[in-house]
Formats: sequence, structure tokens, C-alpha cells
Amino acid sequence: MNNTWTYRARMKRMWRVLLSLFLVFSFQQSLNAQELQAKVVINTAQLSNTKTEIFDALKEKMEAFFNDHQWTDLQFRDRERIECNFNITVSSWDESQGMIKSTLLMTSSRPVFNSSYNTTLYSVRDGDFQFNFQPTDQLEWNPEYVDNNLTAMMAYYAYMIIGYDMDAMSPLGGTKYLQTAENIVTNAQSLGFPGWSSFSDTKNRFGLLNDYLDGSMEDYRQLVYKYHREGLDQMADNVETGRKAIAEALELLEASKDARTMSQLPVLFTEYKRDELVNIFSGKGTSQERETVYDILFGINASLSEYWDKIKQ
Repeated sequence: MNNTWTYRARMKRMWRVLLSLFLVFSFQQSLNAQELQAKVVINTAQLSNTKTEIFDALKEKMEAFFNDHQWTDLQFRDRERIECNFNITVSSWDESQGMIKSTLLMTSSRPVFNSSYNTTLYSVRDGDFQFNFQPTDQLEWNPEYVDNNLTAMMAYYAYMIIGYDMDAMSPLGGTKYLQTAENIVTNAQSLGFPGWSSFSDTKNRFGLLNDYLDGSMEDYRQLVYKYHREGLDQMADNVETGRKAIAEALELLEASKDARTMSQLPVLFTEYKRDELVNIFSGKGTSQERETVYDILFGINASLSEYWDKIKQ
């Protein structure tokens, strides 16, 4: 009887040890989760070729490339991973050469504190998403040796997404990761693909990042922090305080537009934030606040006047 009790006690202690080890391992795993939670959608409706199984392989490998790679030395819990979507519309495909020409719409988002709402953090359309791909290709990333346009573009967007997310958490907090994206731009220019060239297009990969890191556009980066951290994140506790901070952040948007009049960043911001801005200010806040916000947004992007008109109502 005594031996039986001793055996059971030992087994109980062993299970406790195993359970403790399992919990520690699970906690460490949750802390070491990768930074991105990416979803890739590929639209091939424009292609006449019906043998498009290659794009299933492309989707699978792109998602693995984004989601399984550790991009930084930051510690992310699984629930903290940055959600991002890559919607690719293929316009042409040379099957023999593996050349794919497409347009990318990339959008990243972040949760607003103490709410179930996710806000768009960055969204951009890339009309030069061109690359070579075969189903047997292994997508690997070596920042010291940039020799593949697809992996270069994906790494660029990975660091842009992380950089924007860090800027929204602390003032200029994403600088390190944005500079990594800048290095990718520099190294990828020798590949001969469009989208990397300096000054050829203010909305290409070079142009947008160059503007974002330019010292004269620091107000824009401060806007990203103030709008999200001091504005949206505070609205669950105090709507008026959060709205006031967002109105003040838009003054930084106006200042950045004045500082670099040819930059597309302020215009892009109004495009992917338009519905959100209308919901925040339409019929809410003081009339003076709404008037100021309207004037700023209309001055930056008059083409969206039908949206801004709702703010004054």
C-alpha cells in the first residue's frame, strides 16, 4: 500500500513538472511569434491561360515567406502580429519565362486599444509588381545579396509594414526598420525591374519611402503616432479627447503637405482614412473643429469632396 502511494505521488510530481515545462514552452513560443500575419489573394481573371495552378504555389510560398520569417529582433506575441493583406491582380503571364506582371494592393492594419475595431495603418497600390516565378522556386531572403525581385519586393513591404506599425506605437519608432527597407531599395535598383528607380515616379517604392524618411516630412511621421496612439487609442476611454487629438494630428498632415508639396503621402493618407475620418467627425465635435478638419482635408485632396462634405453636415 505504501509503495502504491509512493508511485502515485511520484507520477503526480512528474506530471506537474511536465505541465510546467509545457506552459513555459508555450509562453516562449507566444513571445517569439513572427511579426506578420499576412494573407495573399491572387486574381487571374484577366488571363486567357486556364492552367493557372502556378498561382496556388505562389500564394502558398508568399504567405510562408511573410509569416514564417523572423524580420526583427522584437518579441511579438501571436495576438500582436500585424495583419496585412496582399491583393495581386495578374495582367500577364509568360509561362515559358515565368514572367508575371501584376498590380498589388497592399494594406496593413492595427487594432485600436480597448475596442474590436481595426484601423488601416498603411495602404498602397503598386502598379509595377513584376517578377519571375516558377513553382519549384524556393523563396529565401538574404539581405546581403539581393538577386530576386519578388523576394526583394516582399521584404521591402515587410519592413515598411513593421516600420509604420512601430511609428504608430512611439514617435519615429520605426526608423530602424524603414532604413532596412531603404537599403533594399538601393540594392534592388540593379535588378532592372520597375518600381525601384529614384525620382522616376513619386508613387513608386523609392518615391514613397524617400518622402517618408525625408527630414522635411517628420510632421507626417509624427502624425502617424499622434493620430493612432493619442487619438484612436484614447477614444474608448474619452471620445472627445481622442477626437481632439486626431484633429490636431491632421494639422501635422497639412504641415507635411506644405513642406513637401509633391509628396503623395498626405493624399494617400486621406484615401485610406476617408471613411474613418467621416465617421469620427460627421455630426460630432464642435462646428469649429469640423470646419477646420474639412478645410485641411479638402485642401489636401479635393477629389474626395463628397466625403468631406459629410463632415460639415
